[in-house]
Amino acid sequence: MQNKYQTEFNQWIEKEKKAIELINVVGKLRFDRSVELVLFRKPLFDVSSREILAHHHYAKQITNKEISVYETLELAQAMVKCNLAPSRIDIGRLTAEWLDEKQFSTAEDFVVRKLAGHMGKDKLKMKPKDVVLFGFGRIGRIAARELITQAGKGEQLRLRAIVTRSYSDDDLTKRAELLRNDSVHGPFSGTIVEDFEHKGLCVNGQLVYMIAAKNPEDVDYTAYGIDNALLIDNTGAFRDREGLAKHLQARGICKVLLTAPGKGDVPNIVFGINDDDHSANETIYSAASCTTNAIVPVLKIVEDTFGIERGHIETVHSYTNDQNLLDNYHKKYRRGRSAPLNMVITETGADKAVTKVIPVLAGKLTGNAVRVPTPNVSLAILNLTLNKTVTRQEIENALKGASLFGKLVEQIEYSVSNELVSSDVIGNTHASIVDGPATIISHDSRSVILYVWYDNEFGYTRQVIRLAKSLAGVIRLTYY
Repeated sequence: MQNKYQTEFNQWIEKEKKAIELINVVGKLRFDRSVELVLFRKPLFDVSSREILAHHHYAKQITNKEISVYETLELAQAMVKCNLAPSRIDIGRLTAEWLDEKQFSTAEDFVVRKLAGHMGKDKLKMKPKDVVLFGFGRIGRIAARELITQAGKGEQLRLRAIVTRSYSDDDLTKRAELLRNDSVHGPFSGTIVEDFEHKGLCVNGQLVYMIAAKNPEDVDYTAYGIDNALLIDNTGAFRDREGLAKHLQARGICKVLLTAPGKGDVPNIVFGINDDDHSANETIYSAASCTTNAIVPVLKIVEDTFGIERGHIETVHSYTNDQNLLDNYHKKYRRGRSAPLNMVITETGADKAVTKVIPVLAGKLTGNAVRVPTPNVSLAILNLTLNKTVTRQEIENALKGASLFGKLVEQIEYSVSNELVSSDVIGNTHASIVDGPATIISHDSRSVILYVWYDNEFGYTRQVIRLAKSLAGVIRLTYY
């Protein structure tokens, strides 16, 4: 038994050493080549060696293949020798294919063949895009963190300014502290320095101006060296075309993206589903709601694979800023009651919003929501009657397959854990986390109940940034 203990421990130490090597290779690819490696969408940059080994364990569970750090390191080292264009590559998928095929003599031969479409800097030319955040609340601060973290070589989105209602040195200090520390998402990974002279924050070496404005049209962004920028409106104060168009009256802004459901003819986009479904001349967009982004990818797979006759969506949603901390007046029913102390039945527009993204589901869905006393992470319960009979295995194959391969791998994660709870989902990059073990199939095999978790702050913000990159034309080549 003592020998087994020592053997296992020694093997772990060797794996950690390889994981540290992998971290170094990942960093080189990221900063020298603008190539980002992920392992079945799990990040390999800015994580510890133990987290990398945990991601490899997840890869084994989800694929039933012996994917280890030894194989992924060998393939990553081969990529360093290749002339790759800016890319985002799932080394988990690449490794799974390498284990399956076993027909190439070396890792480099395999990589060159598989990534032939990514070879050569001329395969993709990107021009960096300036970004302005209008509003600095929950979504605004998470977006700021992610834009800074994902800056890489600065070839994609560059956060240049944040607009709030007022500015003072005291405001700057307080906003810096809110960015440094978050009660839900933890401390910011990096440095934040108040630059009082330039009225901004220097975050991981990137100067971000803090601009005060009462009206969107009043700001001259070109005075700060910002031009042809994408503005992300996190306030929700303007949701129709007329209101959002005020941003375009400001000098230096060319497109506007709203982080809330848009009204009227504003296109509501769920990235991965209908991001190509808009006019090339459009300048105003909505990223829809967090719930819409969570349920639409799953509904899309189910509709395309089995067909949906009808359904009901019940959202169990964490409380938000629009509720009261203690009982007080609120213009909406029930929301005036203390959010940390009550479950509150409220309405949701997600069922109607779905039809804007998947028109074929018009008239087939109903929806409602319950706000619960948790600060983050929500759960959508999809009670669906299908057009044909299904088995549990068929549902699992469809959703698990979509989480591993295809267009929606960034949107859907399939969990095989029997112990998943809401706090486990905090910081998950996906829009939808399907709780596989919780799936229920009716006795007639036509009705299915799916439980879909989502980080309504972080997961949604990652969707917003994916859409922002698309609108800015700075999405890298992908291998998923």
